[in-house]
Amino acid sequence: MARIAQGLKPDQVENQPITHGNINTNSPLVLDAAMADGLTELARDNQPVIVTPFTLSGAMAPVTIAGALTLQNAEALFGMTLVQIVRKGCPVIYGGFTSNVDMKSGAPAFGTPEYTMAGQAGGQLARRYGVPYRSSNTTASNTVDAQSAYESQMSLWGAVTGHANFVFHAAGWLEGGLVASFEKLIVDAEMLQMIALTLEGIEVDDDTLALDAIAEVGHGGHFFGAAHTLERYETAFYSPMVSDWRNFETWEEAGGPTTMEHANRVWKQLLRDYVQPAMDPAIDEELRDYVARAKLGMVG
Repeated sequence: MARIAQGLKPDQVENQPITHGNINTNSPLVLDAAMADGLTELARDNQPVIVTPFTLSGAMAPVTIAGALTLQNAEALFGMTLVQIVRKGCPVIYGGFTSNVDMKSGAPAFGTPEYTMAGQAGGQLARRYGVPYRSSNTTASNTVDAQSAYESQMSLWGAVTGHANFVFHAAGWLEGGLVASFEKLIVDAEMLQMIALTLEGIEVDDDTLALDAIAEVGHGGHFFGAAHTLERYETAFYSPMVSDWRNFETWEEAGGPTTMEHANRVWKQLLRDYVQPAMDPAIDEELRDYVARAKLGMVG
């Protein structure tokens, strides 16, 4: 279906990536049949394979982070080696997903300090082997609240400082990954945009140093009306989707909307404004034909 959707012929697939697959090992030390079959099919078509051990420290991995990372590394290397056995040169990505469990209940915990440290270490291991690195944005929170935000921020901090090339589950993850939340997707998109802008760094040149503006305003003035400000005020700063920068009185008069309410409004507006992209009628017909034949078991 991916090949059809991109208008490619069967013999064109192996020469370019059209999809990718995330293959989880069934830690500890198991690659089950379904995952092995998926890995094999992707590798045969030369499609990128992300090998990600599901190592939860204290449950499916040793209780120490060093021990859990040792297990993660062994399983990732095994999966990547298997890909090369199936098809030498097939693109692979080292996946890191080591976190810990709540030792009081056994429930998975995400966005923890241990998760962040494992994310950083996973990136170092991937660079040691000269392959791209996959990390994630996670939280164990059951709703879009402060916990969901700070755990996601911790996860993203691990991904950024681990130099991740691919952030899987980047937006929308909630309840330990059991559900996808539209509101959380918007909040995560806000955080991702802010982090991306931060990583661009500070542009420094004669114009941005603003020496002329400083001289124009002089001692004890303000920059609201400065020519330098007026030329840039519309695009000077990040414009948030969710953050509410009004003072308390103005915010209260507006009904005191929460982050959850702002995010709910944004995703609903995005759906209202959505326009389905045009598709080549021939591709659409071929896709529908494929689906019809697949339902009848007529495709392999």
